[in-house]
Amino acid sequence: MDKRSNIGPVLILGSLFFIFGFVTWLNSTLIPYLRISCELKPVEAMLVAFAFYISYFVMSLPASKILERTGFKKGMMLGLVVMALGALIFVPAALSRIYALFLLGLFIIGTGLALLQTASNPYVTIVGPIESAAKRISIMGIANKIAGVLAPIILGAVILNDADSVMERVKTASPELKNKILNELAAKAILPYCLMALVLVGLAVMLYFSSLPEIEQENEEDEKDITSDILKQEHTSIFQFPNLILGALGIFLYVGAEVVCGDTIILYGQSMHIPLQDARIFTSYTLAGMVIGYIIGIVMIPKIITQAKALSMTALLGILVTGLALTSEGYESILFIASLGIANALVWPAIWPLAIHGLGKFTKTGSAILVMCIAGGAVMPLLYAQLANTPSIGFKNAYWLLIPIYAYIFFYAVKGHKIFKW
Repeated sequence: MDKRSNIGPVLILGSLFFIFGFVTWLNSTLIPYLRISCELKPVEAMLVAFAFYISYFVMSLPASKILERTGFKKGMMLGLVVMALGALIFVPAALSRIYALFLLGLFIIGTGLALLQTASNPYVTIVGPIESAAKRISIMGIANKIAGVLAPIILGAVILNDADSVMERVKTASPELKNKILNELAAKAILPYCLMALVLVGLAVMLYFSSLPEIEQENEEDEKDITSDILKQEHTSIFQFPNLILGALGIFLYVGAEVVCGDTIILYGQSMHIPLQDARIFTSYTLAGMVIGYIIGIVMIPKIITQAKALSMTALLGILVTGLALTSEGYESILFIASLGIANALVWPAIWPLAIHGLGKFTKTGSAILVMCIAGGAVMPLLYAQLANTPSIGFKNAYWLLIPIYAYIFFYAVKGHKIFKW
């Protein structure tokens, strides 16, 4: 598509990325909210992230099959409707304060997002030149992460506004009063999630009437810049693409690191006895850092540095900043954790095009595998919580988990993405 013709699709896709960024980063606020209203331990509260992100693993391959039947546009519409259904589950969940219902709603929202991401990410990659794919994905990332900055602030103002006083009142309340206080807190989630469902359905309708074109995947033989031996090889399985499989592991680890940075920073602040009134917006700092990282990517890729070079530099930055967070104290340590948003920003937009490069007819399946690996966001926060709850480790030292993750990303940037044959 020429430059003029892809402006409209990019704007439409940007609005979609804003929406699922907003929905995704509500989890950081839901974790302390549900920990209070459903009386959970930290590890139990991290099941919020698990229920949300594990849906990507379960549903991404089915999503690719759905997309083969529906195409990208109708697939994205369906994803929005499924997300709306998940948001509505929050109404009975809040009324009953049944944690399992909250988790079900999050799983369904994640299912819709799996379908939406399986369609939208390759669409952004294919809608223009592959060399500037990271730049386009970075633009999507800005829309996504600006939404992420706003989400904790907006939802936090609604459901965590008086959380510190609620926790104090609950400590001394009788069982009947305690139940009443927690019911009132839980009910605060009903209005925002009903509004979210309405917006999601409205977007699906708007998408139906939009000018977003259906585009075809490139054929495998259309890829011109892989070695001739690889071009001559007829691929019969998605597992014959090492750059995809190694990239999928990179996505798994990276998303895990991103979710750990965003979803645990509030609990980390609370572990230092910082009031929840202040700590509730810490995730917004992390997402603001990611916005900065995306802007850097838009300016520098591919004019100044390649996608692979940007990936290697951000991986090294991740190692450095994690080390600084581990060796500092108080608010300074929290700011370093938040600054990892800058390091995390370019990992997804750089790995994605490197991983699906050369897949041809396998692009949709390869994209589904990459989206499946968003399940790293389900596993790593639970691992972090287990480490944080170990007395000899604690919340700060649990962030050592991030060092090997960034080390692997550096490996993929330097060597892994260049491996086209096992």
